[in-house]
Amino acid sequence: MANYVSPNRVSARLIFMNPWFLLFLAILLELSGTTCLKLSHGFSRLAPSLGVVCFYLGSFYLMAQSLKTLEVGIVYAIWSGVGTALIAVVGILAFGESITVFKILGLLLIIGGTFLLRVASAQT
Repeated sequence: MANYVSPNRVSARLIFMNPWFLLFLAILLELSGTTCLKLSHGFSRLAPSLGVVCFYLGSFYLMAQSLKTLEVGIVYAIWSGVGTALIAVVGILAFGESITVFKILGLLLIIGGTFLLRVASAQT
C-alpha cells in the first residue's frame, strides 16, 4: 500500500501540469500585477509595488512552463490578448474607467482572435 496513489491525486496533478491551465494561471497573475501597478501610484506605495514584482515574476514563470509544450506565438498572443481584455474590464468595473462602443468592439475582437488562436493551435 505504500506505493498507492489516489486517482484524485493523479487527476489533480494532471490538471496542474496542463500547459493551458498554467497559461490560465499566468494570465490571472498578470492581471493581478497590472492591477497592483495601477494601485502603486507610480511605485510610490510599497505593498502594491511589491505585488507588481511578485505577480509578474509568477506570471512569467508559469508562462515559461507552458512554453515547454505550447508554441510561443500562441502562448504570447493569448497571454497578452486575454490579459489586455481582462484588465480593460477591471478598469471599467473597479476603477470607473469609461466604456464606449469602440472599447466593447475592441474587446470582442480580442476575445474572437484569442478563440481563433486556440482553435488553430488545437489543429496542429
